[in-house]
Amino acid sequence: MSDPTSDSAPGADTPPRRRGAGPNVPPVFFSFGAPRSAPRADAPDADAARAEALRRIREFSLKPREIRDHLDRFVIRQDEAKKVLSVAVCDHYNHVRQCLEDADVQARDYHKQNLILLGPTGVGKTYLVRCLARLIGVPFVKADATKFSETGYVGRDVEDLVRDLVKLADGDLDLAQYGIIYIDEIDKIAAKAVPGGVRDVSGRGVQINLLKLMEETDVSLHSQTDLVGQMEAVMEMMHGGGRGKKRTINTRHMLFIVSGAFDKLADLVKHRVKGTQIGFGRSDAQAGWDDTRFLREVQTTDFITYGFEPEFIGRLPVRVVCEPLSVEDLERILSSSEGSILDQYGRDFGGYGIELHVTPAALSEVARLAHKENTGARGLMTVLERTFRELKFELPSTGLKKLEISVDAVRDPAAALKAALASCAADQSRLERAEILQFVERFAKEHGHALVFTPAAEDRLLALAQTTGKTIRALCDDRFRDWPYALDLIARGGAGQTFTVTPEAVDEPDVVAGKWVQDFFRQARPAAPPAADAPPPPEKGT
Repeated sequence: MSDPTSDSAPGADTPPRRRGAGPNVPPVFFSFGAPRSAPRADAPDADAARAEALRRIREFSLKPREIRDHLDRFVIRQDEAKKVLSVAVCDHYNHVRQCLEDADVQARDYHKQNLILLGPTGVGKTYLVRCLARLIGVPFVKADATKFSETGYVGRDVEDLVRDLVKLADGDLDLAQYGIIYIDEIDKIAAKAVPGGVRDVSGRGVQINLLKLMEETDVSLHSQTDLVGQMEAVMEMMHGGGRGKKRTINTRHMLFIVSGAFDKLADLVKHRVKGTQIGFGRSDAQAGWDDTRFLREVQTTDFITYGFEPEFIGRLPVRVVCEPLSVEDLERILSSSEGSILDQYGRDFGGYGIELHVTPAALSEVARLAHKENTGARGLMTVLERTFRELKFELPSTGLKKLEISVDAVRDPAAALKAALASCAADQSRLERAEILQFVERFAKEHGHALVFTPAAEDRLLALAQTTGKTIRALCDDRFRDWPYALDLIARGGAGQTFTVTPEAVDEPDVVAGKWVQDFFRQARPAAPPAADAPPPPEKGT
């Protein structure tokens, strides 16, 4: 798994073919970021892209092994989940293709293979589904089950998921009806018993509403709480623009995948399994089982006991358990998965002209520390952010060209930063002196006055930058912000427009500028004329 933290990966609608993609691997046609509410005017190829996506759905020919091989490039481990997902996706989109080819197939009953993924956080559940949607080229919506309410007036309405698919498809209903809806944290809406023996009915209401979507239903394109959308629909009808225009979308061909950590479900399974083995016939085969192994034995009755409606869990016939990640798995995520989070850091530093190198021993240390976080692959981001936080802040402003991260750097990022700054001190000095020249050029362009910094004044600025932590630009802008007014007074008086900046001017810019103004007016003031009643000057020789 390569991107354990982000839930969406914004990108162009038609990116180039991915590295290593074969002829049967279609490109991505949609960005999976925030839903777009209207077609983009700056995308002339959008219609062609949607037509291509529909063509691939009509001619779907991927095999389960091909899908599994594609997922192997991005997701580490989870072999069973990859197999189950590959088969379910192939069955689903093969049926879609058959429905498009033969109307008789469309009329037959078909039970969708909606899936439920179980497993701890950060093991790749979301990333697996996202990679599937990218591979097939269909719109993909990911949502958190805890954000929904039964009525939709407090929280979101579950039907908003379908509307989001339509938005992602730029309003193309033909494409949106084949999308994938992924709902995480599904275990949080289980209608568990609360103190006092009362059942939590809010989660039950959300389950029932989701049940309708997963079966087959028509969803209005405008929410009951979307007053603007409702008014637009009424206006279209009044002006005749809405005649013949579809206002609903059917969910029959949408694939639903839900997931959750199910923290306490393993305990229920453990109690059931061990409770059936009583007396002399009891087996100790389960003595070494962990929670993941017990989850593999989950049955529908366990889900019902956990708090799910029988009808709801019955619409999720495909169930698969994801494995927790070991230290070795986390290290493989960093070193061998495509689009690794480490590659992202490399691109971040590369944007500043810094080449990043991480030693194999450092990768092992990052994986070890991430495993202690107990958040799966998300722990990698936690450790890497802690390691690179100060380095990413300080080094872009230096002349450093290459950064090597060792085990010591992972364990003590502050010492690594100090060493990196020391290694590029000479380059840093040249860059800061160049920033002084840039300030001089900008000052002359904006205010028409030439400044000349003495070498001693430059040294003083460099020392201040080091002690204050500010950039040269910030120091100059702050210290000399009032100079244009003072220098304009002198320039209007006819004096030259070149001014020498000394260390004293750097330390006390306002005092020095004020002294310049006083000296100028003192020298330029004319002699006072004689008074009118003053006696005439004595003549020569008297």
